[in-house]
Amino acid sequence: MYKGRKGKPTVILEAVVTEDLRFWHAYFGLPGSHNDINVLQRSPVFDDLANGRAPPVEFTVNGNIYNMGYYLADGIYPDWATLIKTISAPISNKHKVYAQRQEACRKDVERGFGVLQGKWKILHSPARLWHQEDLNYIMRACIILHNMIIMDEKGVDLPTIHASEWPGRDNPPVSNIAEFIDAQTYIQNKETCHHLRTDLIEHIWGLYGLGTGLFAPNGSI
Repeated sequence: MYKGRKGKPTVILEAVVTEDLRFWHAYFGLPGSHNDINVLQRSPVFDDLANGRAPPVEFTVNGNIYNMGYYLADGIYPDWATLIKTISAPISNKHKVYAQRQEACRKDVERGFGVLQGKWKILHSPARLWHQEDLNYIMRACIILHNMIIMDEKGVDLPTIHASEWPGRDNPPVSNIAEFIDAQTYIQNKETCHHLRTDLIEHIWGLYGLGTGLFAPNGSI
């Protein structure tokens, strides 16, 4: 069994959750003694992006164009182009507004975990199984059922798509190790991370800034 950081045997679940509480990525099975960075280094969350299989992305923030999506993460994660963190000690009003919005959106993950555990008591109680493979099956089944319930409650009918019918993407996957290394370098680019966060700060201030933004609250920050 794994001994977690809290002195008890635990297994880590890494997940990507959207605001509707759906789980879009789940990586389960590492010992609880690992921290978030160790889990990220072993996680397949960016494998499709590194191998050229991810769908194309392009968006504009503060007048600058970006062609790779990103996730909201907490402060322990590294400065990667695909991970946008909060500002731990914001001083200016711009930074305060950005930190408030980023942290509010990031709480979707915590809410998702809470709802998942609330639905399935087997995840909230101590595990009674000895084999990790069995635990993996249980976790995967609970997440799939969780997503199905959310979609059913929203009244969304999901079409059945067979692998042979999937359109794929226009550009081929990476074909050699050099392209793979370049993709990994791009994913972990600190400069892009800092530029994107700066642009997001300006963009969010334009929407929520005191007295100026379209969604600006009444009152002081």
